[in-house]
Amino acid sequence: MTIEIHAAVDPGRARSNNEDSVATDDSVALAVLADGMGGYNAGEVASNMATSFIRTELGRWLREASSQASDAEVRRAMDICVDNANRAIFNAANSNPQYAGMGTTLVVAVFREDHVLLGHVGDSRCYRLRGGRLQQITRDHSLLQEQIDAGLITPEQAAFSANKNLVTRAVGVEDTVLLETHQHDVVPGDMFLMCSDGLSDMLDDAGIAQVLLANDSLETCSRALIDAANDAGGKDNISVILVRASGGATAPARSWWPFRR
Repeated sequence: MTIEIHAAVDPGRARSNNEDSVATDDSVALAVLADGMGGYNAGEVASNMATSFIRTELGRWLREASSQASDAEVRRAMDICVDNANRAIFNAANSNPQYAGMGTTLVVAVFREDHVLLGHVGDSRCYRLRGGRLQQITRDHSLLQEQIDAGLITPEQAAFSANKNLVTRAVGVEDTVLLETHQHDVVPGDMFLMCSDGLSDMLDDAGIAQVLLANDSLETCSRALIDAANDAGGKDNISVILVRASGGATAPARSWWPFRR
């Protein structure tokens, strides 16, 4: 299969600075997205530290390991790189008063022959569009998700909750962090969307799916997603990474109506 990657970031309509950061390395099919948090400019520092560190360190490891590395070895490399990035951000926050309390969400994906190793921390997400159907394949580390899981609120009520942006896990806020990693199969025709909550808070799953299905190129699709989020209010920075697998037989077409696992 051939993997095509395109990334885009937009400040949105409500903020003057941009605390989102994206990084990709086509040569090793690596994609990284982060949404920073903290005081003045601190979120921007944290997200940029995370994406640049992981792209550099994990990208170098993947090039050196080539295709000989097992999935377990790649997962271990992902854990180590994220842990090192976490320590770097944590130490910077504790040695510089203006960065105190900074941290960032994270989504990191390594695409291999017929599958992807996907890790995340916080509430930035990854979706997969297959055969016209959209599925969220990460589960938010957030207070809101915990309330949904406990049956305290419904997903419909969650859309209007005041606790929307309270994450329960983030990179850089403590001296250790747990990267949740899962493996997902990839078939030709699949499209993966990694995004910050600046997109997912503005568009529901049906709206995201509609945009993905209405645009052919990844570049125009990225722009259309950002425009749709801005048209819906653009209350936060918006970042997207689109990844498309092509070559060979594609998955059968299905109804575009999305669902969540």
